[in-house]
Amino acid sequence: GLLVAALRGTGRKVYSINPMAVARYRERHTVSRKKSDHLDAMTLANILRTDAHAHRPLPDDTELARAITVLARAHQDATWRRTKASNELRSLLREYFPTFLAAFAGRTTNLTSREARAVLAIALTPTAAAQLTRPRIAAALRRAGRQRGIDVLAGQLHQALRQPQLHHPPLVERAMGEQARALLAVLDTECANADRLGETVAEAFHQHPDHKVITSFPGLSD
Repeated sequence: GLLVAALRGTGRKVYSINPMAVARYRERHTVSRKKSDHLDAMTLANILRTDAHAHRPLPDDTELARAITVLARAHQDATWRRTKASNELRSLLREYFPTFLAAFAGRTTNLTSREARAVLAIALTPTAAAQLTRPRIAAALRRAGRQRGIDVLAGQLHQALRQPQLHHPPLVERAMGEQARALLAVLDTECANADRLGETVAEAFHQHPDHKVITSFPGLSD
């Protein structure tokens, strides 16, 4: 936070101590579980006064390294939100549109692919999907960025989306379609955020002087 940034800006050492460890230290001074700012301050001071050797200060990272840390954590959070949005949409589709999940089961393990999202945007219900034509599906795949095998994939999806399945009453099905539209909008946003943050953190990481050294290890990349 700002306080830590200000303290580090003055050249002071800042220690990060686990709250569970602080709680154990607090028991050395009082058996009561009552907390107070005065007691916490005294506890934290005594921790470094007596056991500074057992704790490590925050590393003296450069401004670039700190920026990469912020971006990497933001990208991780965006990835988790994307997964959450995908799971929510998948759960809803399983309730009223399982043939859509089956249509993409062999191509992707989730709904975050551009192709799946583009097709779902024009086929939010089983009834709407059954009325799709191959040209409309092919156009959606092109909008998603696919460049090869469009006609073949469009034909496969056209056939898969026409497979018979159980239906809710028309009004209920349309209502679920609107719910899917809202969840799809959230998923589109989270996918865009994750992609943009991924590109941003990669650009910042490329500027780090140890970039080539770190990425030279097996299994490590931007």
